Amino acid sequence: MQISAASAMWFLPFVAPICFFVIFNDLREMRITNKTILLLTGVFVVVGLFALPFEEYLWRLAQFTIVLLIGIVLHGAGAMGGGGAKFLAAAAPFIALGDQLTLGKIFCACLLAAVVTQRIAKHTGLRRLAPDWVNWDQTRLFPMGMALGGTLAMYLGLGAFFGS
Repeated sequence: MQISAASAMWFLPFVAPICFFVIFNDLREMRITNKTILLLTGVFVVVGLFALPFEEYLWRLAQFTIVLLIGIVLHGAGAMGGGGAKFLAAAAPFIALGDQLTLGKIFCACLLAAVVTQRIAKHTGLRRLAPDWVNWDQTRLFPMGMALGGTLAMYLGLGAFFGS
């Protein structure tokens, strides 16, 4: 992995709880809140100064801007939800540019796991544990925060162990 183990270890304790909240809240309400996105962005802005060389820090902030613009276009075209687009932008600075292929593999695994887990829970007695969650009654929409939050947390966790 291109991410350094040291930077992944700096980010992980701050980012993982946010990712788990994104997963929980998207399952419960089908929303990724602006406050959560701002918190994730703030973590990078502050912790990134300590975790990364300054030049790389600036490039990672550029990644945020580029992904945000792409997300706005995709959301406007109806290809993705607004919360997912904002989460991708907020998560982009945490990703080393050379890890795109690795990130894609992690995302595919997390998306598959999220779909299977959500569908099993939705159609079994597990649903009774949280009967008021909005996602159970969705037929067209899927709580992508499950896959997105899991991907970022897993990427940083793997980076902490296998990073350069």
